[in-house]
Amino acid sequence: MSRAEQPSRRTVLAVAVAAAVAGTAAPAAAGTAHDARGTGPDPARRVDHRAWTTYRDWRGGTARGTRAVAGGRPGVVLGSPAGTTSYTDPHTGRTADWEYATWTSPVHRLAVPSTEAIVSWNAHTPGGTWLQAELKGTYSDGTDTPWYVMGRWAAGDQDIRRTSVDDQSDGRSSVWTDTFAIDDASTGLRLVSYRLRLTLYRRPGTRTTPTVWRLGAMGSDIPDRFTVPASTPGLAQELAVPRYSQEIHKGQYPEYDNGGEAWCSPTSSQMIIEYWGGRLTAEQLAWVDPSYADPQICHAARYTFDYQYDGCGNWPFNAAYAATFDGLQGVVTRLGSLTDLETLIAAGIPAITSQSFLAEELTGAGYGTSGHLMTVIGFTADGDVIAGDPASDSDEAVRRVYRRREWENIWLRTKRYNAAGEVASGTGGVCYLFFPAHPTPRQRAALAAVGVR
Repeated sequence: MSRAEQPSRRTVLAVAVAAAVAGTAAPAAAGTAHDARGTGPDPARRVDHRAWTTYRDWRGGTARGTRAVAGGRPGVVLGSPAGTTSYTDPHTGRTADWEYATWTSPVHRLAVPSTEAIVSWNAHTPGGTWLQAELKGTYSDGTDTPWYVMGRWAAGDQDIRRTSVDDQSDGRSSVWTDTFAIDDASTGLRLVSYRLRLTLYRRPGTRTTPTVWRLGAMGSDIPDRFTVPASTPGLAQELAVPRYSQEIHKGQYPEYDNGGEAWCSPTSSQMIIEYWGGRLTAEQLAWVDPSYADPQICHAARYTFDYQYDGCGNWPFNAAYAATFDGLQGVVTRLGSLTDLETLIAAGIPAITSQSFLAEELTGAGYGTSGHLMTVIGFTADGDVIAGDPASDSDEAVRRVYRRREWENIWLRTKRYNAAGEVASGTGGVCYLFFPAHPTPRQRAALAAVGVR
């Protein structure tokens, strides 16, 4: 996002927050109503993350034309097509025929009856292929949601334009870009279980196939509050994460969300990808103007861009982009406190967090924002957050130290006041985690401790 305190598309979609405070609809980005002083359940226990990643997982689903593949990185591929269908790309107007096959997960019963769910995936989509991810849930009253499209995705942009799908609702829940949300959480209605469905597509008559290595969803019911309890500092450590500024890309490739000033998400993603050793080749970067510094940031913006959302901040698209680099996987989840981040940092895993704040709410930032992504790369001896903030004037200025208490609150809250004094939404601890496809035992233990397996 830009530095300006302006309504983001995600904020506009979550406008029901204001109505919730007035006593009508509940916020799309929050759970049940709780005291704004910070009482209510511990958010660390209000998240359920389930993923399908193993050969046994892929064998356990319902296949219509797909098949599971074993090996170092098990997955699901298109085998014998279930049929052929026509797809008209809403962003190019082009109509083409595609062979397709589907894989549907078993029903997953949520440990946390949820007000929100976010689906993410990791896949390889060579030219002439793409995928669609969907979610179908069951409510706490025993009725079902429709099949909701959670994304149409390809690593490239030549065959289809990757896109979220707007205007999906059954009058009880809706999909806001990348997030399933109960429309009125104050009714007590919750999502108690779900299935995920993959549809894999390829050009007719070819043998090329997408390969999906990871598919999962994060369900949550985060307390609805303006302030959160403070955690106790427990770690002093800093990871050697590259530093990149989004601001030096202002005006570059404005077709991707008006250029670099709005590229906080892909810039943060690229920092963490390169921390893990991910690099782009000269051939991959050949399309970028050679006079531009850090061309990999332009590339990340292009290949995370959601043509419906009209921006680079689609959370699952960023996780999927990370997994296009050899040996990496990515997920979208929620964490419960800075203690969770300390657990990850201690195992060498940085994180990308999403937050909104007024300039006076984050000392030293020098700006306010309705939605901004940063990397968390460590903690000082006093417990303050060491961040890679892409909203900096140069790469050298990206490393920032922010006060622990301020950071924790702006990241974990679900409600806030914007510059106009109106109630707006907070992300409730959303983060992206990128980590090796084959984590070390210590990394695996840290991920499990924060609910990611």
